[in-house]
Amino acid sequence: MDLQIAGRWAIVCAASKGLGKGCATALAREGVNLVINARNAESLETTAEELRGLDKRIKVIAVAGDIGDPQVRSALLAACPQVDILVNNNGGPPPGDFRDWSRDDWIKALDANMLTPIELIKTCVDRMAERGFGRVVNITSGAVKAPIEVLGLSNGARSGLTGFVAGLARQPRLVSRNVTINNLLPGPFDTDRLNQALNAEARASGEDLAQVTEQRLAGVPARRFGNADEFGAFCAFLCSQHAGFVTGQNLLMDGGSYPGTY
Repeated sequence: MDLQIAGRWAIVCAASKGLGKGCATALAREGVNLVINARNAESLETTAEELRGLDKRIKVIAVAGDIGDPQVRSALLAACPQVDILVNNNGGPPPGDFRDWSRDDWIKALDANMLTPIELIKTCVDRMAERGFGRVVNITSGAVKAPIEVLGLSNGARSGLTGFVAGLARQPRLVSRNVTINNLLPGPFDTDRLNQALNAEARASGEDLAQVTEQRLAGVPARRFGNADEFGAFCAFLCSQHAGFVTGQNLLMDGGSYPGTY
């Protein structure tokens, strides 16, 4: 399927590895020009070179730094001639027990996983509407629908973003102008984040890591963890010309783990 987005420009955050890299890779294969961001300059440039090799027609610009820093956000936006596609993504806060978290811990989580994506959305969506095309995809977490006990900081911050998007995405002045905003909710994908969570569960329970991993897999009807390429492919479709009637949705990718109907 031709997604009809070749030649457009996309910003992809936290794109040097994992799900962000999967999204950037899928967009590059569709001929989308990219401005990618991650904290580590060396790994980001390595990824940029890989992406350039996928399609010689596209431009790939790397802007390293913490996306939570206003100066880094400004540099990222300045590097992109026009933002047609915005993929918000950021590393989640550390796991733990809420009894150990200070107010500063909560503020950091909210800033990284709620306020930063909102700031980027605010900068982009009106101009998208003026041009008659825009796609925003926020990578959040399956924990928005089924909270994970040790990820309380993430549960709270990402749920805040979800509530905000639910209202914004349905504004006629955006969606009637072909600007959509959706959330992708990954479940257990084979990423550094999952490995951190599994290790935290193992430490908390006193069980062996292999046991904890098997227990997690037992709760996934697909009997495997997801991979970044399949996640990226779904993200690319949401960013396509064909997805203009999908907005304000929380789309769960979890191999059937979530047991609910709604």
